[in-house]
Amino acid sequence: MPEHKFKEDVLNILRLLSLKGDLNQRDLSASLNISLGKTNYLIKSLIKKNLIKTKNFSTKKDKLGKVRYILSKKGIKQKVHLTYHFLKKKELEYMYIKEEWDKLSRQMEAEGKSLDDFSGVSLGGKIEGDSEK
Repeated sequence: MPEHKFKEDVLNILRLLSLKGDLNQRDLSASLNISLGKTNYLIKSLIKKNLIKTKNFSTKKDKLGKVRYILSKKGIKQKVHLTYHFLKKKELEYMYIKEEWDKLSRQMEAEGKSLDDFSGVSLGGKIEGDSEK
């Protein structure tokens, strides 16, 4: 798994747990659209690194223990750190795309074209409204 995707998944887990502490692994898995196994792996990793703590709040001894995940102080700091780096990465991506857009706009202007010349063109290169024969 690419490192950036791993960090993004960790950030998303920390973010969700900070917003709603009563989520179980199934809830996290569904919310993040990742497998339950991966969620379990990430949760165990976060517990091992002392980023989250678990609290058992089941009152019945014969029942399977219900666990609540709580961000530790270290987990809150890590969430802030990951959020900062995630936003910096997204800012760089935005600047790159903006630069590419500006280059394309200048190139089109130099060729005497405008974006209106491309309205109705789909990504497949077909013009909307054309029927296949």
